[in-house]
Amino acid sequence: MSLTIGVLAVQGDVHENILSLETAISNLGIDAEAVEVKTPEEISSLDGLIIPGGESTTIGHLSLANGTLKVLKEKIANGMPVLGICAGMIMLSKTADDRVVGKTNQPLLDVLDVKLERNSFGRQRESFEADISLDLAGISKFNGVFIRAPSVSDVGSDVEILSKFNEKVVAVKRGNVVGTSFHPELTQDVSIHKYFLNLVSRAS
Repeated sequence: MSLTIGVLAVQGDVHENILSLETAISNLGIDAEAVEVKTPEEISSLDGLIIPGGESTTIGHLSLANGTLKVLKEKIANGMPVLGICAGMIMLSKTADDRVVGKTNQPLLDVLDVKLERNSFGRQRESFEADISLDLAGISKFNGVFIRAPSVSDVGSDVEILSKFNEKVVAVKRGNVVGTSFHPELTQDVSIHKYFLNLVSRAS
């Protein structure tokens, strides 16, 4: 059975995630294709979705305006795996506060029972890279690229912590929903994209 993995192409690191998915698909040798999606109709036919890094408020408002958020929430509730990266993880969360401006009133999917702090590691000029581990995902070492990254300040009882950096939670999983603070698509290592593809394969 052929799988279709979408990357939400509203704003952000869309092309980089498509390339990472294509490499991961090739490495795993599975029958799948990576596609850009924007509309509710395109999302409704997917087996898995990546919500990329970018500007979470922009992605949220544009997705709300065209009806994408409603379809996304329904698909995730029915078991579709989704990987939220940086802004994407913010989109998946229950609540998101900003370290500088406090409470934000942005549209959220509320499918990941976590509280997030936006810009937790600082603004653009404080961006950095660091080695982290995601042992529960079978990834012992990964180069995390943190750009205006959020962190998870609180997790619900059904949320697994996949990774921490400097005691801050930077990767989580709830069922088929995965969120990372860092940008795996900005490295040559496609371990996380392969991990996500395996989730999609099992769910399908």
